[in-house]
Amino acid sequence: MASSRALLPRSTPAASEVSSRAIAEVLDRLETQAVELHSLMVLRRGHVVAEGWWAPYSAERPHLLYSLTKSFTSVAVGLAVADGLLSLDDRVVDVLPDHVPPDIPPQGRQVTVHHLLSMTSGHRTDSLAEAWRLEPGDLVKGFLRVPFPDPAGSQHLYDNATTGVLARMVERVTGRGLPEFLDERLFEPMGIDHAEWDRLASGAAFGFHGLHLTTEAVAAFGELLRCGGRWGDRQLIPRDWVRQATSRRIETRPAQVGGGHADSLCGYGYQFWMSRHGYRGDGNNGQLCVVVPEHDLVVAVTAAVNFYQPVLDAIWECLLPGLGPGDSTRDDEALADRMRRLSLAAAPGTAAPGRSTQAKLDGCAEDAPLPEGTAVFVDPDEKGWLLRFGSSLIVEVGHGAWRESSPLGRPVVSAGAWQGGTFVADLYVITSPHRVRLVVDADAGTAVATWNTVPMTTPDLMSHLQSPLMTRPDVA
Repeated sequence: MASSRALLPRSTPAASEVSSRAIAEVLDRLETQAVELHSLMVLRRGHVVAEGWWAPYSAERPHLLYSLTKSFTSVAVGLAVADGLLSLDDRVVDVLPDHVPPDIPPQGRQVTVHHLLSMTSGHRTDSLAEAWRLEPGDLVKGFLRVPFPDPAGSQHLYDNATTGVLARMVERVTGRGLPEFLDERLFEPMGIDHAEWDRLASGAAFGFHGLHLTTEAVAAFGELLRCGGRWGDRQLIPRDWVRQATSRRIETRPAQVGGGHADSLCGYGYQFWMSRHGYRGDGNNGQLCVVVPEHDLVVAVTAAVNFYQPVLDAIWECLLPGLGPGDSTRDDEALADRMRRLSLAAAPGTAAPGRSTQAKLDGCAEDAPLPEGTAVFVDPDEKGWLLRFGSSLIVEVGHGAWRESSPLGRPVVSAGAWQGGTFVADLYVITSPHRVRLVVDADAGTAVATWNTVPMTTPDLMSHLQSPLMTRPDVA
């Protein structure tokens, strides 16, 4: 787990001129819209004024950031540029000549660091899947083999593989793995001592995905950017790089990520999205680091949502109007109490002491967490149940309380209950946005397991519980 040492100073909303009622309005709106947040942290002028985690999520636990990882890779590129090891005009084929395929399209030879950062390489669709299909052992080579129908620099296309290529370029010129390079230059100087990475078969980090950080670490990253790359008395990121990366480099189009809604059409920087106010790094399922320099505001969010726009709308329409004179001490205390008591709902029902059952998973969809026909055993113990899948996965399940176990090395937090003849349990892959809901029909001897949101790398539950974490062992 992460260190409990605070990265950021704390204050009250009123002392930082933030309305605690406005923050409560954000919570009210998102609860009404059934938006599943896992954490929320609001900073004003460098101080945390509100923070909360929806149990079983907690402050010390790193959370998968998905594509918010890209913004950290951008910083790594900026550091390599500042060190004179890389430039915006450097071409992929020159930095990684051993990854150039013999059948590279002519356009592929023109792709530069600038094109990769701004996602303007000339592809018309996200090239990741096709690149790995063509070259499962070499993403860079696969990326360069995918046709480039458009001129480099002509238009933005959200393309995950571009960031993967950037990660490999940084590693080549620095001689360090991306995680190790960021540990030395960014995380350790900031006091972030527990960054986790999902890795490929080669052991390399994805680059475009896979970083796990605590909410406070994400918020601290946003504050570092708001301060122009300065942390205390140290300039960790060159101020000019922060300006370049977080400024609009290319317009974005309605067909791109975000579906054409307001905050997806504000343009793209260097692995950062522009917003109606300020800019943001964001990741699938609602992982957000929102920076609004003109209001001295940073908001960090982890979540499990299909679409991030309602979260941004709540920030713009509820929180921003509440910047100014604060509310009363009583309002601040009421908000703090509410934030301490946040929780996701566990399945209701009874413990039914002594009752056990067994079943087989039935009717599994293509993206099911476990194979169809997997044997499921539910056996009571003194704290709830032991839930066994097949012969190799045993999960501890609580009743009336969340219960943690690490059956394959990584944690899962679970709670369940009997509802008549049906046993229901929620299994949170707690370092991610993802949860498996298990429903066992004791009378029929059948069970169904489904994801709340299907993981992007693989739906296989076992892969997400293995340590070390490697959810794509089939590619490098």
